[in-house]
Amino acid sequence: MIFTRWSAKLPGTQRRAAARSDRAAPGTPVVPPTAAPAPAPSAVPAAADGAPSAPTAATTTGSVPAARAEHPDPAPTQDRTPATLPPTVDALSVHDILGTIPALVAVVYGPEHRLAYVNGAYAAVFGPRPAGHPAREALPELAALGLLPLMDQVLRSGKPRTVKSRKVPGGDRTRDGYYTFTCTPIEVAASGPAPDPEVACVAPHKGVLVFGAEVTDQIESAERLRASEARQREAAVTLQRSLLPQELEQPDDLCVAATYQPGGTDAAVGGDWYDVITLGAGRTALVIGDVMGRGVRAAAVMGQLRTAVRAYARLDLPPHEVLQLLDGLAAEIDASQIATCVYAVHDPNEGRLVYSSAGHLPILVRDPDGTVHRAAEPTGPPLGTGGWLHTSGSVPLGPGSSAVLYTDGLVERRDKDIDHGVEALERAFAGAAGAPDIVCDRLLRSLGITATHDDDVAILVLQHPARTGHDAELFHNAALELHGGTEAAPRARAFASGVLASWRFPPELHDLGVLAASELVANSLQHGTPPMRLRLRRTDRRLIVEVTDGDDHLPRRRRAEPADEAGRGISIIATIASSWGSRRTPGGGKAVWCEFALPRV
Repeated sequence: MIFTRWSAKLPGTQRRAAARSDRAAPGTPVVPPTAAPAPAPSAVPAAADGAPSAPTAATTTGSVPAARAEHPDPAPTQDRTPATLPPTVDALSVHDILGTIPALVAVVYGPEHRLAYVNGAYAAVFGPRPAGHPAREALPELAALGLLPLMDQVLRSGKPRTVKSRKVPGGDRTRDGYYTFTCTPIEVAASGPAPDPEVACVAPHKGVLVFGAEVTDQIESAERLRASEARQREAAVTLQRSLLPQELEQPDDLCVAATYQPGGTDAAVGGDWYDVITLGAGRTALVIGDVMGRGVRAAAVMGQLRTAVRAYARLDLPPHEVLQLLDGLAAEIDASQIATCVYAVHDPNEGRLVYSSAGHLPILVRDPDGTVHRAAEPTGPPLGTGGWLHTSGSVPLGPGSSAVLYTDGLVERRDKDIDHGVEALERAFAGAAGAPDIVCDRLLRSLGITATHDDDVAILVLQHPARTGHDAELFHNAALELHGGTEAAPRARAFASGVLASWRFPPELHDLGVLAASELVANSLQHGTPPMRLRLRRTDRRLIVEVTDGDDHLPRRRRAEPADEAGRGISIIATIASSWGSRRTPGGGKAVWCEFALPRV
C-alpha cells in the first residue's frame, strides 16, 4: 500500500493517522503514486507567519487524493540529518596547542609566580621544571634574564610587557640563543573540585604567560650586517685619513694645528679635508673644504680635490683663480658631487690674510685684543656648479692675531639655524687661549663634539705670534726702493751687503745673498718696469731675497747658448738658492724670489 511507504517517512502522529485512515476505507480505490498530480504551490494554505497551516480533521480522515493534495511528501529522514560541522577553537585543547608551537611557553600564577605549566620547547631549552614551585626556584633562568621584576609589573598593572633579544646560553647546544620574551597577564583556573559544593564556581588565579620567540637568526644577521658596515666604515675612515696630511707643514711665521674627527658609528664618513702649503718667500696657503655626500666616494673625490689644490698652489695664483680652476675640475671629476672650500694665503710682509670662498662658512679672526669677527664677503657658489667668477677678499692678520677655518659639522645642528652655531663658535674662540692644538681641542669641547657626533668635523687653527725677546732677534725685514738707472744695481748690492752683515750671517751665506740680490735686480732692470723694490727677510730657518716690479711677465728658466750675453740670471739663482719662484702681485706686476736655508744652531 502507498500508505505503508508513506508511513515509513512520516514520524509520530502523522504515521499513526495514516494507518487509521488505511483501515477505515478498505474499498477506496488505489491510485499509483506516479498518477497523482503534483500539488500546486498554492494548494497548501499558509499560516499568518508564512508557515504551512496545520492539517485539519478532514485532511486526516478523508480520501487519499485530498490528503496528498494538502500534505506534500516530506523529505526523507536521511536528507534532513544535519551536516557534520568543523571543530571550533573551543573544542581544541590549549595544552596540545601550546605543546606543539616551537616558542617557549611558561605559565605561572600568584604573587610568587608559582609554576603551572611549561611546554616542550621550554623544557628542551632549559630542561623539565617542577610545577607548583615559585619561579625563583623552578625557573631560575627567568631570574637570570631579569624577567621576574617584569613579571611583577605585569601582575600588578595587568598590561603586557616585552623585552627584546635576551641571550640564553647554549649549554650543551652548539650555539647561544637569543629570545624576545613577552609577559602577558592571564587568569589561571583552579584545579580539582571546589572546596564548597554550594559555590557555583571557583575564582581563578591571576597569572602570567611567558612567551619566548627565538630571534637568534635575526640577531646574527644584524650582527653580520653591523660587522660589514663597520668594516666598510673603517675602510672609508682609513682612506679619509690617508688622504689628509699626515703631518702639517709648519711655516716660519705661523703656528698651525688641525684636527679631523669622523662622524659617529651610525654616520658614514664624509669628505672633509684641510691642508697647509708653504708657497715660498714666507707666504703660506691654508685650505679647508667639505665634499657633500658620504662614504668612500666622497673621500675619493676629496682626495682628488686636495691633490689638485696643492698643484694649483704651486702656481702661486691668487686665491680666486685657484678656486676657479678647482670649480672646473670638480665638475669633471663627478658632476653629482659638490664641494665647498676656502683657500687663503698669508703674507707676513703685508700682515694680511687674502682669501676666496666657494660656498664655505666664514673664516673667524681674533684680533690681539680678543675681539672675534667674521671675514666678510666675497663668497661664491660651491665647487662643481660652474658658471661663476670667484673673487678674493682680505682681512688683517698681524702679529698677535689668530684665525680658525672649519667645516659645517662643527656648527650645524638639526634643531638650530647654522648662524646660532657660528655665534657659539665665535664665543668659544674668543675664550680659547693657548697653542693651536689646544685651541682645536677646546673648540671641540665647547661645541659639544663627541665621538658619537653625527657629522665629520675638520678644524684648522693658525696663529701669527707676536715675537719678543730672543725670538724677535731671529725675524727681521729690510726693503729698498729702486728707481732704475745705472746706479740701481750697485745700490742694491751695497744695501744687501750691509743688511746681511748686520744680521751676522756667515761669510759664505753673506756672499750668496748679495749675489742673489744682484741677479734678481739685474733681471728686473732688464725685463721689468718701475716701481721696483728689493726686500730682504730673515726668519729662524731661512733667508729670503725678493724683488718686485711693475711688469707682469713671469720669468722662465731657460738654457742659454754659449754666444748669448743674457739669460743666465735665473739659472744662477736656481743653482745657488734652496728654492726660487715668481708670482703676479695683486696690484699688477710680479715678484721674483729665492730662499736660502740657514744652518741649524
